[in-house]
Amino acid sequence: MNKIRVLVVDDSPLVRNILTQGLSLYPRLSVVGSAQDVYEARDKIIELNPDVLTLDVEMPKMNGVEFLRRLMPQYPLPVVMVSALTKEGAKITFDALEAGAIDFVTKPTADLAGGITGMLAELVDKIVEASRIDVSHLRRSRNVPPPQTGMPAPLKTAQQEPPDRLIAIGASTGGTEAIRNVLGKLPSSSPGVLIVQHMPPAYTKAFAERLNGFCSLSVKEAEAGDVIRNGEVYVAPGDLHLTVIKSGSSFKTVCAPGDKVSGHCPSVNVLMNSVAEVAGSRAVGVILTGMGGDGAEGLLAMRKAGARTLAQDEASSVVFGMPKVAFERGGAEGLHPLDKIPQVISRLAAELDSPKSSGRI
Repeated sequence: MNKIRVLVVDDSPLVRNILTQGLSLYPRLSVVGSAQDVYEARDKIIELNPDVLTLDVEMPKMNGVEFLRRLMPQYPLPVVMVSALTKEGAKITFDALEAGAIDFVTKPTADLAGGITGMLAELVDKIVEASRIDVSHLRRSRNVPPPQTGMPAPLKTAQQEPPDRLIAIGASTGGTEAIRNVLGKLPSSSPGVLIVQHMPPAYTKAFAERLNGFCSLSVKEAEAGDVIRNGEVYVAPGDLHLTVIKSGSSFKTVCAPGDKVSGHCPSVNVLMNSVAEVAGSRAVGVILTGMGGDGAEGLLAMRKAGARTLAQDEASSVVFGMPKVAFERGGAEGLHPLDKIPQVISRLAAELDSPKSSGRI
């Protein structure tokens, strides 16, 4: 098996050394070089022909986002961002994902030795996954318009009544763009939406705020005790499991710490199992692009409880891991391209008022 050729780009000599030495310990990887800025990186990409690039978010001379915007059209290459766990770091990271980066990891802020070990293990997993992705195909298939900066936020339509239906969505690698695509096409009258996207704590709030400025639905990071309303979206906080309980005629959110489930906290399985229990046949479950199998068990529980379920197809997924497992285990009724998923969700949510048809969608 050929080793995955990695180029490390970071302006810090210490970080370059840590990443180079750390990644070199993994038999599947070969660090072919490093660069201290994007100009040196450009030359080394041409010289060394790496399979995957690790790129610092905040760089001198030209930041990682601008470099990606220039790199991708001319030299499509899988990129994993290395980001600071800060509000500004989160903003730039989401810009980088929109510009074509596959995924990101965060630099440790405490317990440096243990944090570096965990970060390297996560980075290796994401480098391996990124190496399998045809970035040129991905950029064509995404077809997601960039956010229009400087434009007023979409008009939010207040929906005071609590929903009698719920929509639960789970995603991981590639999910930030997939979720943005889906929410941007859902009407403001949609039933309440609950989302688990695998990402660190500082990022989930920034992600929710970013989505809120993009779509007609009101989006927020979920807090314990939120009363779920139509036209509103609740993003699971990083490091907390998001579940739903029934409270009188309303649904409420519960956000609580817990052990990792299916390798994650928050976990899609935890959310969807709770939706299956409290909403039963009055729900729609969706699994989008992502690495691993989180959500397969929960989506199957939703389907067995009478909910309608679907997953993203392989062609439009950044990583066809979570949707594939969900479909193969019988949780997803059907697979759909990303650009069709919003209309399928809306149709299925409307059909919850009618007798459920049998068979796949």
